[in-house]
Amino acid sequence: MKVMLGLGCDRNTPLSTLRAAVEQALTLIGLDQTAIAGAASIDKKNDEAAILQLAAEHDWPLYFFTAQQLSQVPVPNPSETVRKYMGTPAVAEAAALLAAGVDMRALLLEKYKYRGEDGKNATVSIASMKENDK
Repeated sequence: MKVMLGLGCDRNTPLSTLRAAVEQALTLIGLDQTAIAGAASIDKKNDEAAILQLAAEHDWPLYFFTAQQLSQVPVPNPSETVRKYMGTPAVAEAAALLAAGVDMRALLLEKYKYRGEDGKNATVSIASMKENDK
């Protein structure tokens, strides 16, 4: 099975925090790095160093979506706080679903929140990709 990661994080989150969040998220659903086909986030994070570094480290394709695109995706955990700051009720869940080309039923891991020792927050969602169309 191949999966798509949806990533969100505070501005200037260290790579170590994002890496730990992804590792824990994968462990929760019994997968490892080899299952990851790529990662996605909101376009406002297209310059977020930790996201860029993590994708480069693993040679994952990165997908960025606008708040408008993300806000069209039904998700199980919309957040008014995220809507206030990002213009969409969800980043990680919606980005994972859009990048995987699937709907909410394919979410293997809903919004997993991780707070690093540095006090920075990272969010990871994981969606399984369609087996055939890709």
